[in-house]
Order: sequence, then structure tokens, then C-alpha cells
Amino acid sequence: MVLYDDARSGSFAPLAKLTGEKKVVLGLITTKNPQLEDKDEVIRRIREAENFVPLERLYLSPQCGFASCEIGNKLTEEEQWAKLKLVKDIAKEVWG
Repeated sequence: MVLYDDARSGSFAPLAKLTGEKKVVLGLITTKNPQLEDKDEVIRRIREAENFVPLERLYLSPQCGFASCEIGNKLTEEEQWAKLKLVKDIAKEVWG
């Protein structure tokens, strides 16, 4: 799995070293804060990854699970569902 939910994570250049028919999950939706990502920016990043891996081998998900403990990330249940809806909406637009 490849996680790239922030600029600190770097570019998608390492994907060029993938061998075979491996599939890549792009964790472009952060679970660290409740602010929704810009849909067009996430799609732009998917297209960037597509320069290294064919679209049919790319997948989108949140970068990690939503913490279920007190010290976890401070997202309400409603905010978590909004993040998942964003993933679904983007996937539908990009992959059909």
C-alpha cells in the first residue's frame, strides 16, 4: 500500500519501480483532520500517479483507519462519513 496524504510524503516517483501487475492503493484522503480534501486536487494526484501505474491498477482510500480510541484523531462520526463519501464520489468520477 502506498500512502500519500500530505506533501511531506513526497512524489509518486517510487511507483516507477513497481514490478509485475501489482496494485496500488493511494491513501490521499487524510484521517488526521476533519477538513475535506479538494476533490479536484485529489483527482489531479491520481492522474499524477497514473504517470507511473496504469489507472486500472490504482485504487483510492483514506490514508489510514479512523482511530477509535480517546487519543486518536479528533473526527466526529459525521466527519468520518463525509470523508468516506468523498472517496466514493471521486472513485465514481475517476473509475466510473
